[in-house]
Amino acid sequence: MTEQRHGLTIGVENNDDEIFLSLKAIGKLTHEDYEQISPVIDSALDAITDEEVNVFFDGTELEGWELRAAWDDFKLGMKHNKQFNKIAIYGNKKILEKATTVGNWFTSGEIQYFENPKKAMDWLH
Repeated sequence: MTEQRHGLTIGVENNDDEIFLSLKAIGKLTHEDYEQISPVIDSALDAITDEEVNVFFDGTELEGWELRAAWDDFKLGMKHNKQFNKIAIYGNKKILEKATTVGNWFTSGEIQYFENPKKAMDWLH
């Protein structure tokens, strides 16, 4: 039996007066992935009180979400949605271009899908 890699990695950085949250998704995300990463994301974003956050989401290795994980992702986004200034989504076009459209309905910040990571980062800056 072959094990499939899946999960999320997170990074937070300050760049001048901007705060960046970077996320990389790998494989098919599960509810358990969100149980592990949500407290980390909550803690990082709860510590940011005065500034909006720009997000770079790398979905180049994303294969999708289990149904419960998709719900977890939605809840996490809604919880922090007012903190997000811009969200650049890069990677798996088939999945993420549609997710960008749906995300724009529920997020106060701007969300755009990119096929080029440099253009995504330029837009965030």
